Amino acid sequence: MIKEKRFQISSKRFEESAPEFDSKLLDLARISHTRAGGKKLRFRAIIITGNKNGKVGVGVAKGKDVALAVEKATRLSKKHLIDVPIVEDTIPHEVYAKYGPAEVLLRPQKKGRGLVAGGVVRIVCNLSGIKNISSKILGRTGNKLNNARATILALKKLKAQEKDIKSQKTE
Repeated sequence: MIKEKRFQISSKRFEESAPEFDSKLLDLARISHTRAGGKKLRFRAIIITGNKNGKVGVGVAKGKDVALAVEKATRLSKKHLIDVPIVEDTIPHEVYAKYGPAEVLLRPQKKGRGLVAGGVVRIVCNLSGIKNISSKILGRTGNKLNNARATILALKKLKAQEKDIKSQKTE
């Protein structure tokens, strides 16, 4: 009887502490390693997770089957969440980031403009809760993982001014 009560209490704590997150499968790739015994086939999953309220993360994992890779990537994306300062449904200032060959430029936009972003940047901004933004992928790479990491790096560089944060809390 005592053990059952402990389990119920711990499960309630877990449910309260974990806010609801949306996840999106960005890429799923078959990876093969050639060994002395032959080819070893695995799957690589890239997952983007966000709560549409200022938190977003990217997770990458490999597994023997698709379900295992997706599960591991989801867990890693929740582990590596970052906080994004959002001021009036946009970012506080223009920001540029480079990750490997991928280069991303993010610009704030007026209310009502919408997400003027393509591909990976659009998904990351949507899951982070940014509603008005303009972006440009400047790098010549089409690699989704590098573009996602460059976008996350750009969002990490954002700094909100104290007056903006106070005005958001009062609303």
